[in-house]
Amino acid sequence: MEAFRTLSSPKDMAQFTELIPGLPEEIALECFTRLPYTSHRVAAQVCRRWGELLQGKEFYYRRKQTGFTHKAACLVQALPVLSESGGRKPVRPPSYGISVFDSVSRTWERIAPVPKYPDGLPLFCQLTSSEGKLVLMGGWDPESYDPVKDVFVYDFTTRQWKQGRDMPSKRSFFAAGELEGRIFVAGGHDDSKNALSTAWVYDVRRDEWSELTRMSDERDECQGVVIGSEFWVVSGYGTESQGGFVKSAESLDLGTGRWNRVDEAWGTNQCPRSCVGVGKDGKLFSWAESDPAVGVGACAVDLGDWTLLTGSAYQGAPQGFFLVERKEGQNGKLERIEVGDEFLGFVQSGCCVEI
Repeated sequence: MEAFRTLSSPKDMAQFTELIPGLPEEIALECFTRLPYTSHRVAAQVCRRWGELLQGKEFYYRRKQTGFTHKAACLVQALPVLSESGGRKPVRPPSYGISVFDSVSRTWERIAPVPKYPDGLPLFCQLTSSEGKLVLMGGWDPESYDPVKDVFVYDFTTRQWKQGRDMPSKRSFFAAGELEGRIFVAGGHDDSKNALSTAWVYDVRRDEWSELTRMSDERDECQGVVIGSEFWVVSGYGTESQGGFVKSAESLDLGTGRWNRVDEAWGTNQCPRSCVGVGKDGKLFSWAESDPAVGVGACAVDLGDWTLLTGSAYQGAPQGFFLVERKEGQNGKLERIEVGDEFLGFVQSGCCVEI
């Protein structure tokens, strides 16, 4: 890695065609593969070739296959608001930003606001990820409360947002999940509060939307979960049964493009939003029922061997933050983690980004 220290500027690097002067290409690539993701932004600015490498699809999958990606939890979280007198009582409804929790270093940071919404994210927007990038879509305009079709992609290498192609139609409280670099969305409701059974898939790199076959049922306030190579849409309810959450789910077979209905998949009548877990046996469960400490407003983000879990013991109680180790055959105990005041806000939803 001495070559990284001897190259002092982009101008110095411009004369070289090798990744790292003096090193065989394969060894240089191994050095880049092991470079911490927090260093990617600086390294990408050294020269065009480094930037193209670090942002490339092939490099991402190389890091993933060799175990050098880094899993982080990205959360749609209420921002701290002070009253006019400096107290804790807010003077307006909360606005939301995106917080990032690193489960290895147990550190927190907040990423830059979306340029179109500098004062707070669209309410109830959806977060998911694709090939190390964060994807934000939909929600309600924080000022007018009108549904939006916006799509934004955040690149952790450049630390910048890029606006993608709008969603094909306005929908709220829909299911979303990522498979093979594509984002699947299904269900939710339209402008007139009609529950939807339609589904679409978004190719992030091509910035293209394609329509999928409809689900067998309308599913408002459903939750998207990826299990193996299938995209599942869990529970929800139809237009005529507001709030009557069903126990069925539907899974999308990518090979055939067909939906398969699974009865009794969701063993509770509670809303599945942000709290669906997948046990070692492949069965779905509710994190909200896993421990009284997170019985209200539970939100879980699967980080592989660990799950970040947030929630409250009762309505109005302080927000708790926990890590849960996923042990063989059972869920581990909740380990409370210390969080600074800036990151104690209510967590609306979240996702894992493998950077």
